[in-house]
Amino acid sequence: MIEEDLHLQVLRLLEQEPDMSQRQLARSLGLSVGKTHYALKAVLDRGWVKAQNFRRSDNRSAYLYKLTPIGLQEKARLAYGLLQRKRAEHQALMTEIEQLRGELQGTEPANEPPTP
Repeated sequence: MIEEDLHLQVLRLLEQEPDMSQRQLARSLGLSVGKTHYALKAVLDRGWVKAQNFRRSDNRSAYLYKLTPIGLQEKARLAYGLLQRKRAEHQALMTEIEQLRGELQGTEPANEPPTP
């Protein structure tokens, strides 16, 4: 996974559920808790997210994560970059599909019945 894509996913998830634990975040991302801790620390260190302890919580290690204004801007920038990469991938796939269609035109694949 590209690091920028991981940061975007972290920002999206924390914006939706600011009280998410690192373990829940790891589960949602499909990553280990260690890798998730690394990604979360990166967005915190960059100032994109602020973490606050729940003062009235029984669990002293529970945090509330809030995207900062810079974090919201960065989330938009990362989303735009991902969109651009996905568009380029889509265009490359469409080109490859058209090339494959051209190669197959007039031939019948061995495992498929002839088209009527």
